[in-house]
Amino acid sequence: MTSGVQIYSTCPQSKDVRAGEYAQAVADVARWSEAAGCTGMLVYTDNGIADPWLVAQHAVAATERLAPLVAVQPVYMHPFTAASMVSSLAYLHGRSVHLNMLAGGFRNDLLALGDPTEHDDRYARTTEYTQILMALLRGETVTHEGRWHQVHNLRLAPALPAELMPEVLISGSSPAGRAAAETLGAVPIRYPEPLGRETGEAPAGGGVRVGIVAREDTADAWKVAEERFPTDRKGQIAHSMAMRASDSSWHAQLSAAARSQEVVDDGSGEPDPFWLGPFQNYQTFCPYLVGSYDRVAAAIAHYAGQGTRVFVLDIPPSAEELDHIGEVFRRAGVVAR
Repeated sequence: MTSGVQIYSTCPQSKDVRAGEYAQAVADVARWSEAAGCTGMLVYTDNGIADPWLVAQHAVAATERLAPLVAVQPVYMHPFTAASMVSSLAYLHGRSVHLNMLAGGFRNDLLALGDPTEHDDRYARTTEYTQILMALLRGETVTHEGRWHQVHNLRLAPALPAELMPEVLISGSSPAGRAAAETLGAVPIRYPEPLGRETGEAPAGGGVRVGIVAREDTADAWKVAEERFPTDRKGQIAHSMAMRASDSSWHAQLSAAARSQEVVDDGSGEPDPFWLGPFQNYQTFCPYLVGSYDRVAAAIAHYAGQGTRVFVLDIPPSAEELDHIGEVFRRAGVVAR
């Protein structure tokens, strides 16, 4: 039995839900996630969706203990403002807000904001930004003369209670990302490598971003998965265009995995559960594990056996789907904390 694992769901994006229905969708997924035992719920950010802090506020108000995992893009706000958001939500609700620190995002989003900063420099900027943010949350008076930020005798109010300090996650697929995670003491999040085809380059421990569709019967699972994520030629074209414009190590690694994907026979008689169809059709940005409860549980147990301690799931379409995912983790012997 593997204990101490954190499981995060993901919040729906405003671009996928009509305005009059979005608040309810956020509240529903937050409540489902809490009921399923998730630690928290990832809230995305980019130029084309609702502000993650306002969405997080709504999720907090709809639940009793769920921690929003807010994506923080340094280009969007000063580190003091991000720290103030965390402490203000804690002050209003007595709740913790976790942080998913970003270095990149959609390249065209950054260019539209006048930010041409290159990949590794963006990680250096995020590291400096996060160090200031976390020092403020610890109650320190911060003076910092850095490459990206300069602050003098800066102090945060209202103060954040020590027991509500956020967990900090950061993408850790590239060498720059892994170095940033180590410097910050943050949890590096990566896409899992295909089962049986690990390169040995992925860092031990940390966390993975992965979707799951599982049922008792393999055929049922694949039927659900293919109906949810049908082949879409327009999506494939959009995916190709996005990959050409991206310098993300995550996306490059997934694209390489898609090109080299092959059937791996583990003796179970089931298809390889590692599926990149949704990624290739521009329907989501993570690989999926699809198959019987036992086959997918074996994959989760494999990643947990490598030291993975955080699982960030894709957007759940229903409470029932989270129940199916919960069965996978139970059979894997993985216990959430």
